[in-house]
Amino acid sequence: MALSRNLLDILACPKCVREPGCTGELEYDEEKQQLICRHCKLIYFVKDDIPVMLIEEAMPLKE
Repeated sequence: MALSRNLLDILACPKCVREPGCTGELEYDEEKQQLICRHCKLIYFVKDDIPVMLIEEAMPLKE
């Protein structure tokens, strides 16, 4: 089951959302079950359809 559109619309990156000029926008990769913040280059995992939005649990994005 994928994350609902309503949930995706309200989720934001907890690390950078408060920075000036950043919206905290996340990109959802349904196949990998990841939420990606391109601004601060972190990946937040989705486990059992629950987004884990803890900065200390995030992984660096390797582009």
